Amino acid sequence: MLGLILLYFIGKKFYELADEFEKSKWGFAILGIASYYIGGLSILFVLGMLFEIFSPGSISGNENSYSLLVIPFGLLTVYILYMYLEKKWKKEMPKIDNLIDKIGEED
Repeated sequence: MLGLILLYFIGKKFYELADEFEKSKWGFAILGIASYYIGGLSILFVLGMLFEIFSPGSISGNENSYSLLVIPFGLLTVYILYMYLEKKWKKEMPKIDNLIDKIGEED
């Protein structure tokens, strides 16, 4: 249940960000949720490989602690992607100068 609420808020933030910059709202909401899963699964993969290399057989039977690792690393991935998209889209926005203030100025 907590996971669904977390996914809702992740999707909502990406939806609002895409709406603000007039991008595909649902596409980026789904991208935000997918980035959460990709970040979490990638850290599980890396840790699983390291545990099997250094202590073979230590992974089996301890799924609850591994599922708790997914949350912070998934959220970190979401945060990095969100900040990247926000910064990128702000740079792409055209600069709108207030032309009324420029009346009478020399170039």
